[in-house]
Amino acid sequence: MTKRNRIIYWVATIWLALGMTSTGIVQLIKMEEEVSNFSSLGYPLYLMTIIGIWKILGVVTVLIPKYPLLKEWAYAGFFFTMTGAIISHLAIGDNPTTLFGPSLLLVLTIVSWYFRPELNHYKPKNE
Repeated sequence: MTKRNRIIYWVATIWLALGMTSTGIVQLIKMEEEVSNFSSLGYPLYLMTIIGIWKILGVVTVLIPKYPLLKEWAYAGFFFTMTGAIISHLAIGDNPTTLFGPSLLLVLTIVSWYFRPELNHYKPKNE
């Protein structure tokens, strides 16, 4: 892995971890604004707890060394959660500004996943 790719990976991953951790905590403590947001989307409030826990666990998984298969699941979870948030906001005709947070986290998820060090482990040995 080149130095440039390592820097891109860590910048994206740290920002992704901060974003997912902060939104996960906001969902776990059921902050008033987030409760309002979830309610306006038509989702049950218990889903906030489930998503909040999974976000925190996903961050831990992405940051710990090794376990490439588990990391793939964490990245997939982040991807599905953020695309689901974007589609949900679009479906109810929300203000376009509500798309910024999930879109940013989606881009960070993709960049972190693409530049992850484990990517090199999937190449055949004879290359």
